Amino acid sequence: MSLKDQIGEDIKSAMKAKDKIRLETVRSIKKVLLEKEVELRGKGKDILTTEDEIEILVQQAKQRRDSIEQYLQANRADLADKEKAELEIIETYLPAQISDEELDSIITNIITKLEAKTAKDLGKVMRVAMKELKGKADGKKIQDLVKFKLS
Repeated sequence: MSLKDQIGEDIKSAMKAKDKIRLETVRSIKKVLLEKEVELRGKGKDILTTEDEIEILVQQAKQRRDSIEQYLQANRADLADKEKAELEIIETYLPAQISDEELDSIITNIITKLEAKTAKDLGKVMRVAMKELKGKADGKKIQDLVKFKLS
């Protein structure tokens, strides 16, 4: 079942269950997917690839994480809690996140393979790491680990 079909089914079940937060979140995901699809049609592409869908979900999750951080800084725990609930729902559609040990191992292998030694190599390591780990780990976490290993 494609992500679009899964979202459609989840909208129906959220409506039946009267789960307002899930319904709003899933509808917002559907909206972004449709907008991206329309944008791609102008470029001669018919449908979203799995990579496109994951990229959209990663962006949505990142937006929620940023919002949570800002709301907590502004002492708005009520809004942060809502964003956390939405983030949990979005994460159910993303590929399973890898463990910290796996992430460390993958980053170490990439650094070894690219023969990166200093912080000057951060860009080339990040390009490979983000491509390989797209949707499997948080970009900020990847960046922090790469910076640590190259310092």
